[in-house]
Amino acid sequence: MTETVTSPPATVNIYDAKTNLSKLIGRAEAGEEIIITRNGRPAARLVPLEKPKPRRLIGMWEGKVWIADDFDEFTEQDERDWYGE
Repeated sequence: MTETVTSPPATVNIYDAKTNLSKLIGRAEAGEEIIITRNGRPAARLVPLEKPKPRRLIGMWEGKVWIADDFDEFTEQDERDWYGE
């Protein structure tokens, strides 16, 4: 098993954050976490947004899936096939 090593978040003071906001956003988009400090104390955290989950559509498979009438039937042969003699 490989262990993932992550570096501590970058720290930027608020003046540098205002001056380089576009660059910092680019770094966050690339997956980096950035802590913005005010007077040496953490004030905010700039992190990448989570990717939105695909929207699920109700009835998306309607007419595309067919279930046999005997789907729920479990015969003696099925029982032998599953569990053996």
